[in-house]
Amino acid sequence: QVRLMESGGGLVQPGGSLRLSCAASGIIGPIWVMGWYRQPPGKQRELVARITSGGSTTYPDSALGRFIISRDNAKNTVYLQMNSLQPEDTAVYYCNLFDQWGQGTQVTVSS
Repeated sequence: QVRLMESGGGLVQPGGSLRLSCAASGIIGPIWVMGWYRQPPGKQRELVARITSGGSTTYPDSALGRFIISRDNAKNTVYLQMNSLQPEDTAVYYCNLFDQWGQGTQVTVSS
């Protein structure tokens, strides 16, 4: 059973940065794809960034140039560096691996 644990959310001012972490435990295997998603208040969950075990990354236009996803295979951890945060980035951020989701971490961007 794979388990995911997010951390690193919080309150940040517009223009600020945060780094989220997602630690995976359990039997993962050598080939995987991990994604960061977010769900703003009253809206559907959406993809923020995705990374494969080989290091390939995917970003939607809303995150391109501001967010960076990276991995540490030795720690089974994926990171999401978020820069130039804006109020519209306010959401609960979730990581996903296979069919498992973490519990989410709240990111609030406000002055």
